[in-house]
Amino acid sequence: MSVTGHTSSDSAATPPQGQQKAASIRDVAQAAGVSYQTVSRVINAHPNVKEETRKRVEAAIQSLGFRRNATAFALASGVTRSVTVLTSNTVLYGYAATLQGLEEASRAAGYTLGVRVVTPEDDLDRTIASAADTGGGLIVIGFDRLGAAALDRVPAHVPCAALVEAPPPGRTPDRPAVWADDREAARAATAHLLSLGHETVHYVAIPASAGTRQAVAPRAEGWRQALRAAGVTPPRPSGKGWDAQAGYEAGKKLAANPDVTAILCGNDDLALGVLRALHHAGRRVPQDVSVIGFDDAPHSGFVTPSLTTVRLDFNGLGWAAFGLLRSQLDSGQQAPTSVPAEPTLVLRESSGPRAV
Repeated sequence: MSVTGHTSSDSAATPPQGQQKAASIRDVAQAAGVSYQTVSRVINAHPNVKEETRKRVEAAIQSLGFRRNATAFALASGVTRSVTVLTSNTVLYGYAATLQGLEEASRAAGYTLGVRVVTPEDDLDRTIASAADTGGGLIVIGFDRLGAAALDRVPAHVPCAALVEAPPPGRTPDRPAVWADDREAARAATAHLLSLGHETVHYVAIPASAGTRQAVAPRAEGWRQALRAAGVTPPRPSGKGWDAQAGYEAGKKLAANPDVTAILCGNDDLALGVLRALHHAGRRVPQDVSVIGFDDAPHSGFVTPSLTTVRLDFNGLGWAAFGLLRSQLDSGQQAPTSVPAEPTLVLRESSGPRAV
């Protein structure tokens, strides 16, 4: 895991005045000096287009802000260019940033993207069947137990790609999937705190997805690996949720223990709650207790003290997952799994050497 330091002209009716008419495929063709049929071939990734021509058309598309009408395309071609995302959450940073990446990738490819939020009360089989009926395939965000359960229920004949927790070493998911190596990231973050002189590191955990069929969630396992490698018996993890309130409750108990000098949190929201609990208890950060979060949510660099955290590229994961699904839709064959760029430990103000 890398480490970085931060200091803080169409025949349609004229549109209403003040509104700009959307560019048409013929506008793009005129700008690029080609036929509209050539533009269509470029949009649909047809192989029989010269590279120079393709680049000229793509430049015209970008310059004019052209967007293909997905509904018109489906009616004309008989091909449904749409995908549906199954997720249990759209609010937490990791999910929201992943959805943003998925939306950007699908829009760039001329696909429409639908989002179906699954709940514990849902009949998963019926929900999945309904989502699959829209055509185009499914993308499942399996970061939690409900998402992992939904992924397990997707029929084999349905094109599907997933975003999952890091699987155990040497194993890959049954379906095409992407993940970040948060196991190694947690190990490196814990090792960093130990290198600063802290005798042990406490962990405030996020709930495991259980989708990797392993007894310990990847971030917790990485934390344990670093402690055991240093000859330290891992203390009991705390935490019973994803949000700042769960972090605050766990942080109050940790703050009451004067022997606690370093805390790793399963995400940045938990870390915010821990920071608040330490403040209320009179424990200074980082002078008395160092805190590291996970995910590098946008607010992490703007709290006081700014939060040392592990940056994960959720947006990139979304792009990668859409790419896996599109390769299945284009070729009809299951694509391989993929691991995007490694996480980065972002050093800010909330971590430092153990006081002596």
